[in-house]
Amino acid sequence: MFIPYRYLESAVMAALKSHGHDIPLNQARVFQRIGPGGTRLADLAEAAQISKQTLGSIVDQLERAGYVERIADPTDARARLVTMTTRGRELVELSAPVVRAVEASWEAHLGKTRSRQLRQALIALREITDPYS
Repeated sequence: MFIPYRYLESAVMAALKSHGHDIPLNQARVFQRIGPGGTRLADLAEAAQISKQTLGSIVDQLERAGYVERIADPTDARARLVTMTTRGRELVELSAPVVRAVEASWEAHLGKTRSRQLRQALIALREITDPYS
């Protein structure tokens, strides 16, 4: 599972770079865990499996690059959410077609039935392996 994931990740990173977004992999791996409505710093650190201090540094870098911003959490005034900026949402928009193209190439190789079975198996595994699903 790791090798196909790295292939997909590399394809996305190359596409982003070709559009002028030279985002380091450690930042991209944190960025991809930000939810559509924003994510609390502590939750991001836990999801990325890094310390809060390391996460804070990475979020600072993403913020300086204009990809994210920190805002007050509307449900808890003491907490801050990391949200995507317009520039950050551009990363998502550029990534989505790359992911679809890679998945289509995998389906062409495996066939529709095996691709569907693979997706179902991965979803089932996520139920027992991903506390954030």
